[in-house]
Amino acid sequence: MAILVFDIGGTAIKYGLVSDEFEILEASESPTADSDANKGSAQGVLSFLSEKMAEYKGRYDAIGISTAGQVDFNRGYIVYGTDNIPGFSDTDMRGIFEEKFGVPVAVDNDVNCAGLGEAHFGAGKGSDYFLCLTYGTGVGGAIYLNGDIFRGDKSAAGEFGHIMTHAGGKDCNCGRKGCYEAYASCRALTDRVSEHFGRYMSGREIFKPENLEHPFIKKALDEWEDEIVYGLISLSYIFNPPLIILGGGIMSEVLLANHIREKLISRVGVNYQGVRVEQARLRNKAGMLGAAYIAKQRLDSLK
Repeated sequence: MAILVFDIGGTAIKYGLVSDEFEILEASESPTADSDANKGSAQGVLSFLSEKMAEYKGRYDAIGISTAGQVDFNRGYIVYGTDNIPGFSDTDMRGIFEEKFGVPVAVDNDVNCAGLGEAHFGAGKGSDYFLCLTYGTGVGGAIYLNGDIFRGDKSAAGEFGHIMTHAGGKDCNCGRKGCYEAYASCRALTDRVSEHFGRYMSGREIFKPENLEHPFIKKALDEWEDEIVYGLISLSYIFNPPLIILGGGIMSEVLLANHIREKLISRVGVNYQGVRVEQARLRNKAGMLGAAYIAKQRLDSLK
């Protein structure tokens, strides 16, 4: 038997089957967005998950869900979700699906799951302490400490995207102003470049060699890298981590990761310059493997 996993992001939902030895057996992806809108709704996401759980019924022993939003891990409950998925706050995800499908369900924040994936199978393997950040529609964070995710008092630790880097600055999806992700997310970069050129440009297009030489793009990238580093400087001084793992599709760009590493180390004090800054190795598999890991933990705890 296997574990059915979902990795719910603001842009796409990845899902599939993972063996109890953490081998991905099947993997697919579907847009999070509704056909009628730019953003997926909570109702649409829950309906999609339910449909896939029914489709795979009989082929899994447990369900693992990695999701955007603040999650009460102990209850499998979505406490708060930003407007990336409207209506997601106060969703009893574990309760809904355990009652409906009769198997153990584990739910955690997407970056916590990515951090667990990287800890056990990727760039963090062998380390018992690191920070993991992902840059995409927003900025997510996870703290891996003493061999497990540090979740904090209300399972909400590691929300690095909402540390304030610009007091009174740009509006953020959380309803506040000046948050890190309003400046350092991949969306912040693509919005700025797209506005300049009058059409949408993805991160992948921005990093095409012929575009990297454009004066505006060079300037926008340099300033965006600085925004990323501003947040990492603060986190370095707070946590003094030996390792920072950078995830999200855009961080697969080696040039970008190198620039961030160089800028960070040149701008922190001597006691912080030993930090290793690594690209996430699992890419789009990290959340799925992390979801499988927490689902297997729950399954084993109930035996």
